[in-house]
Amino acid sequence: MLLSKKLIIALDGPAASGKGTLGRRLAAHYNLALLDTGALYRAVGWNVIQKGGNPSNVIDALEALKDLSNIDLSNKELRSESIGTAASQVAALPTIRHALVDFQRTFANNPPPNKNGTILDGRDIGTVICPDTPFKIFITADVEIRAKRRFLEEFGNDENAKEYKKILNKLRDRDKRDTSRASSPLKQAKNAHLIDTSYSDIEAVFDAAIKFVSSKM
Repeated sequence: MLLSKKLIIALDGPAASGKGTLGRRLAAHYNLALLDTGALYRAVGWNVIQKGGNPSNVIDALEALKDLSNIDLSNKELRSESIGTAASQVAALPTIRHALVDFQRTFANNPPPNKNGTILDGRDIGTVICPDTPFKIFITADVEIRAKRRFLEEFGNDENAKEYKKILNKLRDRDKRDTSRASSPLKQAKNAHLIDTSYSDIEAVFDAAIKFVSSKM
C-alpha cells in the first residue's frame, strides 16, 4: 500500500557506522527508493584510478565524472577500502560535490510511482541535499568499533593486528577529511535524530529509527 504523503529520509554518518545496513532495512520497511550517495563518489574515485589519475586532482575527477552513468554502482570493487579512500578524496573537491548535488536532489524528489518516497544515505543529506525533510537520522559509532567491523568484513576472524591498525588509521583519516573539508562537511544536522550504534545490534538500531520516523509522521 502506498502512503498518502511521500517520505524523504536523510541518513547521514561516518564510514562503517551502519548506514548501509540501516538504509536497506528502512527502504524495505517503508517501500522507499534507496540511493547510497557514497557509491556515486566511490564510482568517480574508482574511475579516476582506472584512468590512472589522482583522486585529489579536480581535473582528473571531472574527467572521471563524465562516465558516471556508465559505471555499475553495484560493482563489488567499489566497496574496497582503497576505493573508499579515493571516494573521500574526490568528495573533498567542491566542484565534484556541486556537480552531484542536482543528481541527488532530483532522485530525492522524484521517487518511482510504486514507491512511498526515497531514502538517501550519505554525509551531507540532512544538511545540504535535503535540508527541509523532517526525517533526518545521524548514526555514529566509536572509530575503534567501526574499524573492527570493517576488519571483520574483510578478514573474518583472522586476528591480524597489523591489518586492523591500517583500517583504523584509514578511518581516522577519512573522518578528518570528511569533517574538515570546506564544502559540505560531515556533521549532524541540528534537527537530526542521533543514534549511536557502538554497542547496539541492527535490530535495536532499526527499532530506534522506526520509532523516530513514526513520531514525525
